[in-house]
Amino acid sequence: MLACTLLPPHAPARGVTGRDVVLVAVLLVAQTALALTLPPEDGRTPDPLGWLLLTAMALVLLFRRRAPWLTTVVVIALDGPYHALDNAHTAAVPAGLIALFTLAVAGPPGRTFGTLACLLTIMSTVMVGAGSVRDLTEMLRGSGWLVAVVLVGEALRIHRNYVAAIVERAERAERTREQAVRTREEEAARRVAEERLRIARDLHDLLAHSITLIGVQTSVAAHVLVADPDRLDRDAVAKSLDGIADTCRDARAELRTTLEVLRAGEHGEHANGGGPPPGLSGVPDLVRAARGAGARVELAVRLGEYAETDPDTGTAQAPPPAVGAAVYRIVQEALTNAVRHAGPTVGVRVTVRRTRHDPPSPTGDGVRRDAVLLTVADDGAPGTPPEAAPADAPAGFGIVGMRERARSVGGTLDAGPRADGPGFTVTAVLPLSAPLPERTLPDRAAHTTTKGSP
Repeated sequence: MLACTLLPPHAPARGVTGRDVVLVAVLLVAQTALALTLPPEDGRTPDPLGWLLLTAMALVLLFRRRAPWLTTVVVIALDGPYHALDNAHTAAVPAGLIALFTLAVAGPPGRTFGTLACLLTIMSTVMVGAGSVRDLTEMLRGSGWLVAVVLVGEALRIHRNYVAAIVERAERAERTREQAVRTREEEAARRVAEERLRIARDLHDLLAHSITLIGVQTSVAAHVLVADPDRLDRDAVAKSLDGIADTCRDARAELRTTLEVLRAGEHGEHANGGGPPPGLSGVPDLVRAARGAGARVELAVRLGEYAETDPDTGTAQAPPPAVGAAVYRIVQEALTNAVRHAGPTVGVRVTVRRTRHDPPSPTGDGVRRDAVLLTVADDGAPGTPPEAAPADAPAGFGIVGMRERARSVGGTLDAGPRADGPGFTVTAVLPLSAPLPERTLPDRAAHTTTKGSP
């Protein structure tokens, strides 16, 4: 208990603590006992001034935590006249040792050893001046105690600093680990949110397109059945029902592919079946499905312009798969919107061509980059004036999804009413960041223009 009371805290305290009060009380009792019981050879019993100096030395130690060096100096200053009056010398030793020990533990080493050197110099000067062998012996013994107390205090200070450094490193490492865990959790949450958004876009594009076509074809079949039952056009009904069946099969196959890709991604594997996700080569299938619903769709794919060539084959390189997938989904959503809002017989022109990216690339080198320019323009519902759909009309989820698709590959997308007449236009610019291995389009899609029949 007394050892713990002697130890000062790692940092100076604001005021007097309970341990300081206990220490001073014990010290006063010890000083009184020593002063009254020591033999006459150690000095006479203190007079009132001696008791005052002895008590002051003990009371000053109440402030050793706040100002260890100043406390030591005051104790030494009180100790001088106390010994000069030949009071019981040993009774004053504990206060000086405690003050010096506190300074060694809590104070800077330079100040501690400087104070010790000054104290030893003063003691040597006084004792040598006295000239007696007994005084020299007492000086050596007292000097040994002072040096021992300072060395013990310094060792304790070094040990404390070492332990504090270990604790600080451990706490810093723990904070670093916690920060790393939080960072990983935030990254995982961000990826989950992005994956959910991607899945929502895929399902929206797939289901909205398929359900819209099924709805249109069902309406056509119902109209044929109700319009003139006496002269039922069985071929038209069969064509509509076949179109519904084809659309359902295509939707089921694409949904299966999407789910297989999601499951494979969840386990870090590749999908075993169903083929790759739809890309640029699937655009003609979208056009064919829209035509089956009654839309008049023209498709033009021209990707040879400005195209870089493969150094091995010398052929034009196809856009990266990510760009092809973005083209597919944007065309899918644009055709769905056209059929939904303008009717099943809407006329649509889809153009996919390679161009130079304008404005120039942000690298500031003035070089225009290759890009895919996608345009989907419809002629609007019959009898709809150009101003029927205001330019500031809010965009639905489909347009937002198309913009996100374009942004995911570094491109841009604009959607709005046509300036040259009724209808709606979707224009996307999708930059080609880097050439990838060649993926050729089917012959029916490359360098051809296919006219749709009304």
